[in-house]
Amino acid sequence: MPITRNSPAAAHLLDVTRTVRRAGYRPTGIDRAERAYIAHLVACPTPLFGLVRTKLGYLLLDKKGCAALLAHCDTPKWQNADLLSKLSGSSDTPRAATESGLRKIAVDRATAARLRPLLQRHLPSGAVYLNVGQTNFNDRLIHALRACDTLRIAVYLHDTIPLDWPDLQTQKSRLKFKRLFDRVDRHADLVLCNSQDTKMTALRHARGLTEDKVHVIWPGLPEIDPGHPPKGPWTDKPYFMAIGTIEPRKNIGFLLDMWEDFREPDSPHLLICGRRGWLSEDVFARLDNQPGHVHELPDLPDPAMWALLKNSCGLLFPSIVEGFGYPAMEAAHLGVPVICNALPSVKEVLDDYPIYADSSDSYLWMHNIKQLAQGRRGQSGEQLSTEVVETPDWQAHFNRLFTIL
Repeated sequence: MPITRNSPAAAHLLDVTRTVRRAGYRPTGIDRAERAYIAHLVACPTPLFGLVRTKLGYLLLDKKGCAALLAHCDTPKWQNADLLSKLSGSSDTPRAATESGLRKIAVDRATAARLRPLLQRHLPSGAVYLNVGQTNFNDRLIHALRACDTLRIAVYLHDTIPLDWPDLQTQKSRLKFKRLFDRVDRHADLVLCNSQDTKMTALRHARGLTEDKVHVIWPGLPEIDPGHPPKGPWTDKPYFMAIGTIEPRKNIGFLLDMWEDFREPDSPHLLICGRRGWLSEDVFARLDNQPGHVHELPDLPDPAMWALLKNSCGLLFPSIVEGFGYPAMEAAHLGVPVICNALPSVKEVLDDYPIYADSSDSYLWMHNIKQLAQGRRGQSGEQLSTEVVETPDWQAHFNRLFTIL
């Protein structure tokens, strides 16, 4: 019997390769999304399999294995690499240890050449393959999936930035994403997008995708539970936050330019929470010189970061382009002011909550920063009160997903 779009999935095959590769590292927005899918599908009554691509081939996890992987991401339990991981020459210690632990609990495994029979042994007719991490969507996998009986392929696109803004990416990342997008364009039965802007740009670049295959489903926010804020020179003083990997599109150099004018002892501080990325050597050099009132905090746990954000004067988000804009959503969820460019995805979700200021207008940014800092001082160290807005949640996301599937 043919499987229609609205037929319930007989099983979910979730690609968890990205989660395995990123275990042990602070999660990015895409990491959070894939982990949210693992958590939700583990609790779902539909059978779940997790697919992992390693240097030595593929591992297939059952629902218990997926739950163990998720628990390991929160509290690492696999610390040592086995002989196979050592022989593969992996230099990524957390990934090698994670793959070693999963090998012990996988329900099946195979070399890349034997992937198709592995999937055929386990997947029932009418299963759905889900790729949320934009990893491991290669030709070998696609051919193996297509050999399975009436299996549908669904891919979540988080942005098309490497195609739209190639100068902000490395050549390697541009080529990698182009190959991914071309495969999605040709082979996906369903494409999920995190914003209308991502959908619009995806369709603009597509050759085979039609609009009826592309759906917008906002990602949810994680459960935000602020912990204890770390102390530093900013404690009990007005400070602002900038969150995200330090790379060209985040426009951190723009903030450093403004902070050159904040030289007085009572000037606000800038806390940059994000690891160093790519194509930003000038920004890295400036940070290495430790500019006044600017502090790099690259590896904060989420609860500590959220605590700092909650008590800040505001989030500064001069990003040039975003697929969704998680930091702005988290700030709004906590009732923290946001100053940002008029990004389509942020306006789509947060409407008029942020203070929109074009990053070409440094005077307007400076004016707004001083106003927010003054408001913070006027409250004698108490959190600046701002209306909290409703932000997307994962339950609504999955309700819509299963309707579409």
